[in-house]
Amino acid sequence: MPTAKPPMASALRQLESRCQRPSASRSSWGAPVLIERFQPELVIASGDLSHRGREDQLANASRFLHGLARPVLAVPGNHDIPHTFPARFTRAFRGFERQWQTSEPTYSSPTLHVIGLNSVRPWRHQSGGIRNNQLAQARERLRDAQPAAFQIVVLHHHLIGAPWRSRKKPVARRNHVLASLVAAGADLILAGHIHQAAVSERHEFEISRGGERGVVVSVAPGLGQPRPKRQGEARGLHVYEIEETWLRVQTYVWMDTDWGLTAERQFPRGRQPLASEPA
Repeated sequence: MPTAKPPMASALRQLESRCQRPSASRSSWGAPVLIERFQPELVIASGDLSHRGREDQLANASRFLHGLARPVLAVPGNHDIPHTFPARFTRAFRGFERQWQTSEPTYSSPTLHVIGLNSVRPWRHQSGGIRNNQLAQARERLRDAQPAAFQIVVLHHHLIGAPWRSRKKPVARRNHVLASLVAAGADLILAGHIHQAAVSERHEFEISRGGERGVVVSVAPGLGQPRPKRQGEARGLHVYEIEETWLRVQTYVWMDTDWGLTAERQFPRGRQPLASEPA
């Protein structure tokens, strides 16, 4: 990392199809370009690294992500467990953990403290949830952050959504999960699942009574595209740039031959807005 700039974290979410369909894999081939440009401190994969949870698919995803030559934090998605029975119930996360050691990882440095939560429920194909004991453990895990570290929570199932995929339900008990993670100290909550980008800050959807600190909720777009004929799924990733007083989120979308910066949003950190205008 260049010493003149604070470290950045990039959220990268990709699917197995990059290994089998050339038209979908070009975005994955282009990912190292952005890694080289931004030199992120951490790459975050918010689930659905494979398509059917097969060992070879998970291994291919692991090789690709580790090939980026940056630290990687990965959590499982609903596609990362076996699709067939009884393996879906008897060894749901064995293949994922063989590649990543755990389904609830932690990354900690003086600048970032990132915890992963496993929201996948093997008995439900699409919907996900976070149990109360996971939320209690998340609170304790976030307390282990170094004093100045930016605190991030990663799970697969989304807490906000893009309008075109409204049929995909967010994480179960969304309000409770979100409130618990905010109360635990999360500065940024990342997810995937809907294959489309969405970003919001708590003051955009919560009535402010003054003094609430800023918390950003973000959903990364899919880097791969397992169903090329499905409409409305741009392939891309998010880059998060963290400064002392603000967080910048950049959305890059693959444009067949290169990356297009399609959106850039900046949010305040702490309890003060970016700016205020007199009434």
